[in-house]
Amino acid sequence: MNEATSPSRLTADHLLQLPVDPELALVFPGQGSQKVGMGRGAAESSKTAAGVFAEADEALGFDLSRLCFEGPEDRLKETANTQPAILAASVAVLAAGLDAGTIKRRPALVAGHSLGEYSALVAAGALEFSTAMRLVRERGRLMDEAGQASPGTMAAIVGLDEATVEEICRECGAEVANYNAATQTVVGGPPQAVERACALAKERGGRGLPVKVSGAFHTSLMEPAAEAFTRLLADAEVGEPVIPVVGNVSGQTLASAADVRTDLEQQIRRPVRWHQSIDAMAAAGVRRAIEVGPGKVLTAQLKRSHPGLDARPIEEISETANV
Repeated sequence: MNEATSPSRLTADHLLQLPVDPELALVFPGQGSQKVGMGRGAAESSKTAAGVFAEADEALGFDLSRLCFEGPEDRLKETANTQPAILAASVAVLAAGLDAGTIKRRPALVAGHSLGEYSALVAAGALEFSTAMRLVRERGRLMDEAGQASPGTMAAIVGLDEATVEEICRECGAEVANYNAATQTVVGGPPQAVERACALAKERGGRGLPVKVSGAFHTSLMEPAAEAFTRLLADAEVGEPVIPVVGNVSGQTLASAADVRTDLEQQIRRPVRWHQSIDAMAAAGVRRAIEVGPGKVLTAQLKRSHPGLDARPIEEISETANV
């Protein structure tokens, strides 16, 4: 498939041709948003979106689109399948939204939660879709292997501020994995360390909620995966984002291709600074955020953490809305 005229490239070009809205951001979901049937509606309503799924199948050499549309759920939940599946569904939903006229403005900023950063980079023109597909397939596989070699787990600590959770981690040997909101911080590490973190959180007036994952993502237990992925990324073509992307690791705008590489290399083993990323967007003047992809996980989170931000999933935006 010619990358210059591929459905995903046409989608990115379409987005870039729209007039800029300085108050708009697009945000893309990560692992945990998957569900059987995701992207089917987009593919049925938009030839471009259907083409994105066909492009994904070609890039990976197997019928990923069928797995997204029909399951089975247990295979879709496998990390090596989940990650490319969510990327494909997110870019397809973006394509369908542009084709339908649901998105009428080019965002001032884009960002994605963990895996979602790859969707944001495709939208921003920094990664070709086929390249991103192959990278996230390997990313998922390497993370799963690291989780099997060094078993770990994760838990969301709610009701406590970041400093308190960081103190708990120092006491028990867990690590911060995601700064999701001012009072929601995800920790990861060996099961006994995470269990202890939840107990300490309860003592301090918070709660620990287990997260169903195959490893302690975004912690030092992912070091082997990060090292192997860095070698893969070295051979991948990465461009400068045409639309500014707020990076997970820095929580700041990635201004160059080198910044993108650094963020992606470190992201697997370093915490996702999502709360700080949204703060940076708000400080830059963003007042509205559209979640592009399967589900509404980020929308619900943003409504709690940043109530002054008008956050909506793309599926709830009417075609006549001025977005």
